[in-house]
Amino acid sequence: MNKPVLVVMAAGMGSRYGGMKQIDPVGPCGQVIVDYSLYDARRAGFETVIFVIKHEIEEAFKAAIGDRVSRVMDVKYAFQQLDELPEGYTIPEGRVKPWGTCHAVLAAKPYIHGPFAVINADDYYGPEAFKVIYDYLSTHTDGEVYDYCMVSYLLKNTVSENGSVARGVCTLNEDSTLHSVTERTRIETYEGGIHYTEDGGESWTDLPGETPVSMNLWGFGESFVKEADRRFARWLDENLEKNPLKCEYFLPLVVSELIGEKKAAVKVLRSTDKWYGVTYREDKPVVVEAIAKKTADGLYPEDLWA
Repeated sequence: MNKPVLVVMAAGMGSRYGGMKQIDPVGPCGQVIVDYSLYDARRAGFETVIFVIKHEIEEAFKAAIGDRVSRVMDVKYAFQQLDELPEGYTIPEGRVKPWGTCHAVLAAKPYIHGPFAVINADDYYGPEAFKVIYDYLSTHTDGEVYDYCMVSYLLKNTVSENGSVARGVCTLNEDSTLHSVTERTRIETYEGGIHYTEDGGESWTDLPGETPVSMNLWGFGESFVKEADRRFARWLDENLEKNPLKCEYFLPLVVSELIGEKKAAVKVLRSTDKWYGVTYREDKPVVVEAIAKKTADGLYPEDLWA
């Protein structure tokens, strides 16, 4: 069994944030958020990282992150480009948005030859998450039913006070496997609670703070890449005409299909750590303060890669 590898999705340019948030420093020695994820992943056991980026940010990304991390991990680069489509498909006129998280994972396909975990580059997950997912991936293999996993967080630990967030809202079976995950693209806090809308704010539905949500921390076997690849053209057929400029091929969509077809079971692992991220510029001071406290408490050294 090959050792689990880590896939880091870093191709998004941070449209709501207003800049290339993946390389915006938050640590005492200029570290960015993903430095802390990689530090936690490395001490959990991950030795190889595949960064999924755009060609346009390659030099800046390597200078800000990749070159530094390559001293302690085997670093590979995959490129998520708009024109990476199945034969016979073309980019809709005016489309600039990437094709989504599942498309990002497909970009890493040449380097995936066994179990792998997937994270966002701009989310702080905490050490607990990497330990539980590495341990799971190291001890489970695909049988007749694909044996996947994900790390869930409590919704209340993942929201931003500065605007809406997108989260995969999870429903669990009695055996702690995933029943379904529904992408809610506009979740907001309000005085006294958390709610989401799907009609531009005309109506809202409350969500309990204890609701388990996905932060795109998934653990898969190589089978997932093959399944996602096989389904991509059909997804394009179903979605391009309806929403040519903004439709996205999300990881939870394929996961849900595989669960529905009884081809996969997804064990829901849990993290009680608080998520931090910079969805909006106003989020950055909160992240900087949290990292400073964790460093002062001894969770991280000041210079991660010294």
